[in-house]
Amino acid sequence: MADKYFRYIPNFDYVSRIKDEKNISDYTETKNLFRRARLNPAIFENLAFFTKYKVVGDERPDMVANKIYDDPNLDWLVLLCNNTINPANEWPLSDEAFDKYLLRKYGSYEKMYEVRNYVTTEVKDKKGRVVFPAGKEVPSNFSFTYLDEGTQVTVSNFTVAVTNLDYENKKQEERRNIFVLKTQYVSLVIDELEDVMPYKKGSGQYVSPTLVRGENIRLFN
Repeated sequence: MADKYFRYIPNFDYVSRIKDEKNISDYTETKNLFRRARLNPAIFENLAFFTKYKVVGDERPDMVANKIYDDPNLDWLVLLCNNTINPANEWPLSDEAFDKYLLRKYGSYEKMYEVRNYVTTEVKDKKGRVVFPAGKEVPSNFSFTYLDEGTQVTVSNFTVAVTNLDYENKKQEERRNIFVLKTQYVSLVIDELEDVMPYKKGSGQYVSPTLVRGENIRLFN
């Protein structure tokens, strides 16, 4: 994530790994990357604060942030709005990375085009009402029967094959559909971060609002 996000993350003192008795009480200060503060759900659970966005081509989170907020350093906000913890696995891959991923996972182009499963197409009655939805995974020879104005109708041959490539492309397409926080609410989130990220007094590990210290178990050996 960008530097602007890291400045909100407080620090953590952990015991030095140097195996020297002179350093038995030494600590090393680092950013506490496990610090994940819960932000105000009134913002993140209200769709009125967001707008839909579709990631285009090989756009990265910083590129989306620059387009929406004129600030690439707000890439962390784009990820936060979509509860994205690991962009490498949850953000749409670039074309080149996607090709490499497919070959690594399936081993060959032939296996990419193997049938993975079958799904239904939509079925409607005479009045145009949906009696069976599209996209349900079923056996290739699946059929079903329903009454249409008093007449029993049996429908078969309404499945389509889904290849491994179809499946992976759909996953990538779903990842492209994200939400971004509307620009007028960005300051609210930043204010919230500044409020919830600092440590609170009362913990035995508390040193300051920006620092806690782990126990030095080496002192008790």
